[in-house]
Amino acid sequence: MALLAIDIETYSDVDLTKSGVYAYCDSPQFEILLFAYAFDDEPTKIIDLACGEQLPQKVLDALEDTSVIKTAFNAAFERTCISKYLGKKLSPAAWQCTAVQSAMLALPLSLDGVGEVLDIQRKKLKEGADLVRFFSMPCKATKANGGRTRNLPSHEPEKWERFKDYCIRDVDAEREIRRKLRNYPISESEMRLYQMDQEINDRGILVDRELVANAVLCDTEYKEAVTARAYELTGLDNPNSPAQIKGWLSDRGVEVDSLDKKAVKSMISDADGEVLEVLQLRLLMAKTSVKKYEAIERSVCSDGRCHGLLQFYGANRTGRWAGRLVQVQNLPQNHIVDLELARNLVKNRQFDLIDLLYDSTPGVLSELIRTAFVPRPGTRFIVADFAAIEARVLAWFSGEQWRLTTFEEGGDIYCASASQMFGVPVVKHGENGHLRQKGKIAELALGYGGSVGALTSMGALDMGMQEEELQPLVNQWRSSNPHITKFWWDVDAAAVKAVKERTSVTYKNLCFSYRSGILFVTLPSGRSLSYIKPRMTQNRFGRESLSYEGVGESKKWMRIETYGPKLVENIVQATARDLLALAMLRLRDAGFDIVMHIHDEAVLEVPEGVSSVEEICRIMAVAPDWAAGLPLRADGYECPFYKKD
Repeated sequence: MALLAIDIETYSDVDLTKSGVYAYCDSPQFEILLFAYAFDDEPTKIIDLACGEQLPQKVLDALEDTSVIKTAFNAAFERTCISKYLGKKLSPAAWQCTAVQSAMLALPLSLDGVGEVLDIQRKKLKEGADLVRFFSMPCKATKANGGRTRNLPSHEPEKWERFKDYCIRDVDAEREIRRKLRNYPISESEMRLYQMDQEINDRGILVDRELVANAVLCDTEYKEAVTARAYELTGLDNPNSPAQIKGWLSDRGVEVDSLDKKAVKSMISDADGEVLEVLQLRLLMAKTSVKKYEAIERSVCSDGRCHGLLQFYGANRTGRWAGRLVQVQNLPQNHIVDLELARNLVKNRQFDLIDLLYDSTPGVLSELIRTAFVPRPGTRFIVADFAAIEARVLAWFSGEQWRLTTFEEGGDIYCASASQMFGVPVVKHGENGHLRQKGKIAELALGYGGSVGALTSMGALDMGMQEEELQPLVNQWRSSNPHITKFWWDVDAAAVKAVKERTSVTYKNLCFSYRSGILFVTLPSGRSLSYIKPRMTQNRFGRESLSYEGVGESKKWMRIETYGPKLVENIVQATARDLLALAMLRLRDAGFDIVMHIHDEAVLEVPEGVSSVEEICRIMAVAPDWAAGLPLRADGYECPFYKKD
């Protein structure tokens, strides 16, 4: 099969990093400047479109020929931009993404990052970033540049030639990476998922632009009123200034080291009078409720829809999708009972009523963010998500039978967990119901080896639990779940053996294998998780443990420690991802349009009078052949705008 490797350089007045590729190339000022390409093993060629050259007919034909595979690093960018250039949407079916292939081995998500780790010969040119800033972005008008707002090839011919070299080099780097990864191709099943992902991003999701614009306006007016009151109370030049507020508080006998949210909340409990009100105002001024609205405004396209909100294999440890632009994976929850009323008040600019009817205007705006996403006319949203999917998968892997029975019988896992831990019946809002909260926090904090610290970070102390209760709670949970705790350490032992002996170890329905300097953990789905250059090292406790190389919390390539419970977390979350992916494929194949998905939830845009929540949930809850015995359940609801039920 013929291959066409591509890299392009482009221009737009829209900020790519803040608005995404769809809004970027939706701009009337968008254009492709340079088009570098190579067929199969031929030398890389470049077409200077900015200077009047034309794409050869062979290239134009290949772009629309589904028998020719188009490859690029971050192929979604090239495909979307070229679709705009040609005036026709190119199907993702004939595109392969080397960034995705790299992510599947848990390599960095950037071309230069992968090139460094793999130590390729033709690395990305370092001066590329400066050249992109010069030619691909608007420039500031100055006397020196004659007042121009854009740099053209004629302004710096030598730089332009270097820009062409940079574009060619990106093709060469991508080809070299692809050759190095030839033994680790993207599987056919993952290619199907990638294509579905691109279809979802191409489809996008409709935005209620009136709501978004008025939410931003409401926040502006509210902040102005709060700031004016702070001026009035303090007499300060800038009541937003931490230094000035600290001085004002000091004059009133209140000494503080920090004015972060936690510190201010702590001080409020002991304050009164003007000090109390100023501290409350401080919290209100600091609250950011519109950043996501502003992100929506930046990324919405001329069709009224946001596109490209999800990144395939964005979490390269597990293969889960990551949020982009609006970050839909961490949208604030909504708890307002009369959500539609609050929404209409914002849309109608009845901001005074919001202040009158609700405790916090910023809180209302925050809870309404989800509702900015709406179905197109003549349709409604059907939202369906897996119930307690990670807990179900963990119970299934470990064989913790009482948990599986609870799920099979439709029981409340938090009540069942509390009952198992404390040896008494626990009924929500009934017998021993007060213990359910302890069961809930234990479930959320302890499934992957967490201890007292995990309970604390989950807010156990804020919920009224005493510090001396925490360690006994950990002990009770672990003794109630002996198969899960055994599973942690059996996984640890299997991974360590595979690395130490350079061999393959099968444990339950998992396979741990060491090949070519990589530890692979093959899941029941057939997909593998990758841990680069694993070896035994001394951990921070002075004990021998497994470590590998990867992208750490600092976003840098580094050596990372791991152990059984952490590996189990990766395995469980990766399996949950595979279950959602297959469910979405079934939904797509049944003719449904998925517009968004968040964690274990799918959002569908369904015509009025077509299908039902029950049908969608039934399709979702089908366990694949490789997950026999896994008690899946999906819950769902309809809504005229996106929300949490």
